[in-house]
Amino acid sequence: MEKVVVGMSGGVDSSTAAILLKEQGYEVIGLFMRNWDSGLNNDILGNPNNMADVCPQEVDYQDALAVCEKIGIPLHRIDFIKEYWDYVFTYFLDELKKGRTPNPDIMCNKYIKFDYFLKEAHRLGAKYVATGHYAKLGSDGLLKKAKDENKDQTYFLSQLSKEQLKNILFPLGDLEKSEVRKIALEHELVTAKKKDSTGICFIGERHFKEFLENYLPNQNGDVIDIDQDKVIGRHHGLMYYTIGQRKGLDIGGFSDKLFVVGKNLEKNVLYVSMGEKSEYLYSNSCIVEEVNFNCSLRPEKCMAKFRYRQKDIPVKITYLENNELLVEYDKVKAVTPGQACVLYDGDICLGGGFIKTVCKDGKKLWYLL
Repeated sequence: MEKVVVGMSGGVDSSTAAILLKEQGYEVIGLFMRNWDSGLNNDILGNPNNMADVCPQEVDYQDALAVCEKIGIPLHRIDFIKEYWDYVFTYFLDELKKGRTPNPDIMCNKYIKFDYFLKEAHRLGAKYVATGHYAKLGSDGLLKKAKDENKDQTYFLSQLSKEQLKNILFPLGDLEKSEVRKIALEHELVTAKKKDSTGICFIGERHFKEFLENYLPNQNGDVIDIDQDKVIGRHHGLMYYTIGQRKGLDIGGFSDKLFVVGKNLEKNVLYVSMGEKSEYLYSNSCIVEEVNFNCSLRPEKCMAKFRYRQKDIPVKITYLENNELLVEYDKVKAVTPGQACVLYDGDICLGGGFIKTVCKDGKKLWYLL
């Protein structure tokens, strides 16, 4: 019987993955990762009601434990707090300091879930490692989109190497989310109706601004209407805003919605423009850095996503020096420095990199970093 370690997150997806593998005849072991210091997390988030608060991570562990006990598999627990701080949280803060929009989930997969986690799984004697990601691995070892394209998570796996993808199992790749929940309900798992987690993993879904204030000082500055070159308000810190954002600006009195279109880190200025069709929201090329390919395919034309759940966009690729790409496309909205550009050839995820510079007609947009 071949041994497989399943990353148990305390959610319905990893729970169902463990069930499916056990039913397929594997010897299944659960492994829960603790990536954030719960006490520190509670201290930072605070408790306005002065009531005992249980960190969501601890709730997830208890749910994972209940699932493992229910289906009859062991659950191990391991701390990657230091590793997470060094490789994910530090990156997150550094990107925010640059005024960019980071994607910590991608880095967590690259450095924690498919590196340190893999090493721990091998230490436990496992041949395979499985996760609850919605993705597939073909018989040729190529990373491919999941059947449920609305839940497909290959975007977040785009920085993995071919070596990291060896002996990985994605049991949910051929299932719709509704089927996953049905299986969990049939097995009467406590996670069957549990809400999917959203937001940044180490912060949760609350107090983002208050959380960041513990690490990055607030620097209020001017909000400038780029169309009129006029100061129309104040922002609370460039790190709290991303390109294309329209909520949370707290500026009224305009006939149409205002959108964030740019930042000037040196002058601490946030640029906005009126209307979702503003020319300042659109670009037609970008430079992508830190490019990772998980296969040998190097097409000149393919498809790309510039953010999760965005529809695939036709692009032309020019391969540059220093592990960079020039990615050209027709008019696309809110391409954002720091976000991932992930490349696809049909349902194959080729890999990707991070958006360094956004351009229009071959020129860098002056109002973007």
